[in-house]
Amino acid sequence: MSIGQLAKHRRLGLSDQDVIEMYTYMLKARKFDERSLLLQRAGKIAFHVSGIGQETAQVAAAFALQKGKDYFLPYYRDYAFVLAVGMTMKELMLSVFAKAEDPNSGGRQMPGHFSHKKIHIVTGSSPVTTQVPHAVGFALAAKMQRQDFVAFTTFGEGSSNQGDFHEGCNFAGVHKLPVIFMCENNQYAISIPLHKQVAGNISERALGYGFPGYKVDGNDALEVYRVVKEARERAVRGEGPTLIEAVMYRISPHSTADNDLLYRTKEEVEENRAKDGIPRFKQYLIDNGLWSEQQDEELLEAIKREVNEATDYAEKAPYPKPEDTLRHVYAEDGEVPAWQ
Repeated sequence: MSIGQLAKHRRLGLSDQDVIEMYTYMLKARKFDERSLLLQRAGKIAFHVSGIGQETAQVAAAFALQKGKDYFLPYYRDYAFVLAVGMTMKELMLSVFAKAEDPNSGGRQMPGHFSHKKIHIVTGSSPVTTQVPHAVGFALAAKMQRQDFVAFTTFGEGSSNQGDFHEGCNFAGVHKLPVIFMCENNQYAISIPLHKQVAGNISERALGYGFPGYKVDGNDALEVYRVVKEARERAVRGEGPTLIEAVMYRISPHSTADNDLLYRTKEEVEENRAKDGIPRFKQYLIDNGLWSEQQDEELLEAIKREVNEATDYAEKAPYPKPEDTLRHVYAEDGEVPAWQ
């Protein structure tokens, strides 16, 4: 690593403590993900969609945004992002176990369908890319109400081929709305590789909608942070949207229902595993004298305890009552319908 790369985080406005916290969230998300895969294979949870390989960009983006002010519309692999903006390990475990205390949906949604009103995570659903026009709607509200918050949404590169993406980008571009679109280009839309989905660069599509697009290495935390931070600054200045294409690799199968070796090789996966952004960021911290192998071992032990405690709590927590299926679907006794 060159001298010019040392302490790059300080030049970007991040403190030493900030980058250590970023690394901590990356590791937490990785360990949550690994535990969830084991729980599914053990038959203790029904399903899991992994985000392994995508944590670096997610955490970097979260740190570039403003908690408590901005609104977040993540997609179903964004465990690292939601942890970094305020969800807890216990809350994520309650979600995968589908328990009544789950803050996302009270155990009624699939895992990875995030929703947390207190920390501005807007409810997501199973149809892919629907969060893009929703984010544009939040950005329109910011402009109409003359508030300085930004809407931030993520999606996979497969989603960039959906109508929701194009309609959302077009509307945001026309009205110069404060929204950041971040495509987590992990190279596969389920089993379809990138070269069969997209002929050019996803980031270049922004030009057709009248706003800037940037392609960035999704395994480089500080570059992702810089680009998202600059996009937010432009948005609050009234300069409109930004499309960011963060290039990464989906190391795990699409989901626990997927056999990824039907469409890719072990060699390809291992080649990309070697580019993983988490050990890369760890080495950056070590090179800057901020971290050591001993600290790493201590952190891993602490995270293991946190994951164990969250797993134990969620497994023992009560399931929702059968009648709770209808909550927030029909008006309950004493409630006045919104249209009256």
